[in-house]
Amino acid sequence: MTDKTIRLLMPQWQGGNNPNYAFGAELLAWLAPDNDQPLIKVPVHAYDGTPLVNENGTYGRKYLIAQLEAAQYILKAHKPDRIVMFGGDCLVEQAPVAYLNERYGGELGLIWIDAHTDLTRIVVYDYGHTLPLGNLLGEGDEEFAKHVNIPLRPEHVFIAGLNSPTEQDVEIIQRLGIKTAGTQELMNSTESVKEWINEHGIKHLAIHLDLDVLDPKAFRSLLFANPATPYDFSAAGTMQLPQLLYLLQELSEEADVVGLGITEHMPWDAINLKNLLGELPILNK
Repeated sequence: MTDKTIRLLMPQWQGGNNPNYAFGAELLAWLAPDNDQPLIKVPVHAYDGTPLVNENGTYGRKYLIAQLEAAQYILKAHKPDRIVMFGGDCLVEQAPVAYLNERYGGELGLIWIDAHTDLTRIVVYDYGHTLPLGNLLGEGDEEFAKHVNIPLRPEHVFIAGLNSPTEQDVEIIQRLGIKTAGTQELMNSTESVKEWINEHGIKHLAIHLDLDVLDPKAFRSLLFANPATPYDFSAAGTMQLPQLLYLLQELSEEADVVGLGITEHMPWDAINLKNLLGELPILNK
């Protein structure tokens, strides 16, 4: 009997308080290769022009909780062995990773490919997409974390591509003993990742890919590459596409990849063109 793989499309935007994340998710799903894997869309409250409210330290909390529960319901109904997630902001990863960890008896390995840890709330930045990894480890936000039946084992988590961690990040990483490697280290060698997999006997692996691990000067479909309001690139990733592909291929050879989540796609050129087309009278008669 073959393993059952499903694809989830979760155009969630509230975790980053940016409606453009929804379009980025839709485009990701469209770009992916066609096959017979079913694509299931998680219902998400669409942006209607109303600003999100900060609810107990998180903008759009009620929507994020409801959407998390909707994703959990879908996974419980379909009982997949493998999951591909097209997001949306990074918080979309909580439901599939938590499900897979339970599906594989609490022994799931998770490589978090991201310029940021997503372990803790950033001061004066009350957005849910800063917390998914923390929630999965039983830290993060209590209301979200209680939706994780079996928290991840910290030694089964590896953060790859981390750039400029905060003091809070460093404290949690050291306290929990989470392995990390920056982009420069991984560019020289992926041995640290392979050693981590072998040391802990990780057989089933989930991969979280936040596209912001990439260098926004080379890959422009990122929040940091907004042509209208340029960001301070010191907080951005530095990984290159060939390097990322090599890492993903190496991981696929070292363990059974049962989960892949791709998030935070922000295709500015397509977004701006879509907005332009939406203003043309001939297209709206």
